[in-house]
Amino acid sequence: MPADAPKTFRFIGCHVLYREALYLAATSRNRVLVEFLEKGLHDLQTQAMVDHIQGVVDAASQDAYAYDAILLGYARCNDGLVGVTARDVPLVIPKAHDCITLFFGSRGAYQTYFDEHPGTYYETSGWMEHADTQGEGGHYNSRPAYGQEGVMASLGLTDSYEEMVEKHGQDNADYIIETLGGWEKAYSRLLYLTMGIADESACIAQGQQRCEQNHWQFEQREGDLSLLKKLFNGDWDDDFVIVQPGQTIVA
Repeated sequence: MPADAPKTFRFIGCHVLYREALYLAATSRNRVLVEFLEKGLHDLQTQAMVDHIQGVVDAASQDAYAYDAILLGYARCNDGLVGVTARDVPLVIPKAHDCITLFFGSRGAYQTYFDEHPGTYYETSGWMEHADTQGEGGHYNSRPAYGQEGVMASLGLTDSYEEMVEKHGQDNADYIIETLGGWEKAYSRLLYLTMGIADESACIAQGQQRCEQNHWQFEQREGDLSLLKKLFNGDWDDDFVIVQPGQTIVA
């Protein structure tokens, strides 16, 4: 096979990358089969996330397709890749602190913005479309991640107000609700990254509304698909970790 012949990849990634991954799979010179995992995966205990991803990787390694590589659409969120082992197919991972790096296009671009704009909350279409639901006071109403008790649930922070009162008393329950609802105070701005592959007007309007409610500054700027595009095209340089068969990912 010629060196520049199209390869066959399997992409396994978080649902927040849904639109971007489908677009890149459709436009890549390679054949890329995509699989998405529910966003709440990073809410689990770290080992539970590792075990889940390992199971998906193992299943893909045994697929009828002869994959040249499995592409992982995850960063260091929850360190949920630490301990995952490549079986018969190499794993390729972008070097990134979290998924926002993937929307900025590079570690450097994200770091520069992060340093210059402290107190920023980041949004994309994927984050909004797959967001957890919140109730009064910012209290999370989301279902248990993957049918398991996540970190928030293990701390009792997904209980209803009535359940908190029963467990802790009304004064403590009121304090917990007030504290959970006050996380917005740590932020002063919202940055919405447009990726240029869909009509994002509804998401932008939602972001602006959120800023009005929280008295934040709203900023909109273009994201960058460069890092993800290199992942899908097989242009793996120093921005990627390639885990050969038999090797295990370490922090």
